[in-house]
Amino acid sequence: MKRVLITGASSGIGQQLALDYAAHGWQVTACGRNETRLAALREQHSAITPLCFDVTDLVATREALATSTAELVILCAGTCEYLNDGVVDAELVARVLSTNLLGPVNCLDALLPRLQAGSRVALVGSTASLVPLPRAEAYGASKAALAYFARSLAVDLTKRGISISLILPGFVATPLTDRNDFAMPMIITPAQASTYIRQGLAKGRAEIAFPPVFAALLRITAILPQALQRWLAKRMVR
Repeated sequence: MKRVLITGASSGIGQQLALDYAAHGWQVTACGRNETRLAALREQHSAITPLCFDVTDLVATREALATSTAELVILCAGTCEYLNDGVVDAELVARVLSTNLLGPVNCLDALLPRLQAGSRVALVGSTASLVPLPRAEAYGASKAALAYFARSLAVDLTKRGISISLILPGFVATPLTDRNDFAMPMIITPAQASTYIRQGLAKGRAEIAFPPVFAALLRITAILPQALQRWLAKRMVR
């Protein structure tokens, strides 16, 4: 039986991925911070094994993952907080970076020594990293940093035969996006996101951006002059 380890599995995309992989015959290690939600996930499918820890705590992450291994690792844990009116809150930025960037790094620190050739690691970034968006300084920066980390790591792990995939979702209806107070164009369900991710990983894609039209529009925007990008971003401010 193939094995997949998923962080951020107590809700949203991670939870949906855990259920879908279990339904398709995989042995799933579902990682998260909420023990109650993880236990409920285990009750939904016998192939799911819960593992409760906080990815932002390096010591706890190393201990939790000390014996874990898998053919596929999906690092999905993430958070989002916004800055308002250009006021920089250093503690807020640190919280977002800790979860979205250092969380995956902590997991890789613990897992990579035991991953075998042929394994694949998927890091969940965001299409928000492609263009400057209003209020998203912390979130976008964390995901842009993660994207660079993933692309660079992919080069260095080639000699070990370990593949890296970068996942770039658009808006997905999750408890995280439920807190947004602005329009979210082309928003999709976690089930749709899971399908895009699983199909892309099965094909061995290095980058999986979705929904395709939304991702394409942002990629086009990203090649425009910076002045024009800033002009467009100002039109998005609530």
